[in-house]
Amino acid sequence: MTNIRVTRTAQIPDPLRVQRYQKAPELGPPLLFFSGGSALNGLSRRLQHYTHNSIHLVTPFDSGGSSAKLREAFAMPAIGDLRSRLMALADDSILGHPEVYRLFTHRLSAEASQATLLATLDELIAGRHSLAADIPNPMRRLICNQLGFFREAMPEDFDLRGASIGNLILAGGYLNNHQQLDQIIFLFSKLVHVRGTVRAVVNKDYHLAVTLADGRQVVGQHRITGKEVAPLNSPIAHLALSASRDEFVPVSAGLRKKNRRLIASAELICYPPGSFYSSLLANLMPEGVGRAVHANPCPKVFIPNSSPDPELTGIDLAQQITILLDTLRRDVGADCPAHELLDFVLLDSRHGDYTGSLSTDFVESLGITLIDTRLVKDASASRYDPDLLATALLSLV
Repeated sequence: MTNIRVTRTAQIPDPLRVQRYQKAPELGPPLLFFSGGSALNGLSRRLQHYTHNSIHLVTPFDSGGSSAKLREAFAMPAIGDLRSRLMALADDSILGHPEVYRLFTHRLSAEASQATLLATLDELIAGRHSLAADIPNPMRRLICNQLGFFREAMPEDFDLRGASIGNLILAGGYLNNHQQLDQIIFLFSKLVHVRGTVRAVVNKDYHLAVTLADGRQVVGQHRITGKEVAPLNSPIAHLALSASRDEFVPVSAGLRKKNRRLIASAELICYPPGSFYSSLLANLMPEGVGRAVHANPCPKVFIPNSSPDPELTGIDLAQQITILLDTLRRDVGADCPAHELLDFVLLDSRHGDYTGSLSTDFVESLGITLIDTRLVKDASASRYDPDLLATALLSLV
């Protein structure tokens, strides 16, 4: 068997190619995204109209919000971003069990008393609550059982205010499956007809840690993103994994074989917009990711944030590309040519609000192609339009 790489001239967007995918999304291409958080959820919802085979490797390192409560209670990876992406890819039509979708996206009241919330939780577990009663058996029994496992293990002082029912179900399934995420994510995917594959990049209870340019060290994703606390006022110089969120305890993680196979199966690899360090680069940290990306000769695309990212204080577009490549080269080797890790930078310089400009000479010196095309539809906002972004990516496959 002989392996060859075939290149072609691409039109962005390519209407004929996009229409072909739209007519048979179940046969659509496997586009792989390294991401976490909510930045890609709009694109994911739109993408399912073109392909049911997209792949999403998601970071389990979130240390804030409701995920933090579960992590503290059960020493488990963060599941909020996984649930969010599963819901973004779920079929919410009548064929996809919308009653299950409604339950998984429901949040408990943020103002009710703990006694009231416990009563609501017990009603859900018993299948008497309207959100559960609408679900036919055996699905209802299966879902309620997972929630029951959470209730049984829940510490007495666990704060239920604002809790996502989907997160509690996932946590119960995690506890019921020997602290393994894959089995409950697979079940969850089947229950809501997820059109794609969602998987945690690692199944470890680890946290993010950064060293800043001024020498300070910050541990915990919630202290890095600039969303729950004030944004960092010094550029990030180094990203690492920690076994603790309260102090830096260096640790390493390895890419699992099943995730390596997913990367190998992709027909396009995307480094998408979102929190640059805590969503994108965090996914590239495990040993083996850089080598798996390098081994796949498919197109690789970086889409920088089209609006300000608090994690990118003092870091312009050219530096972002350099940092992305350096992160991958930690695993694959410092001598790896840039164009073997990244083929295209996709942006909309006319309508996006980017940090600094990107010269053609710079990207060409790396062997990378700059694609500057319309990706922002609303002139009053700088955020990417999900449909324009989806069609641009599909045109590159």
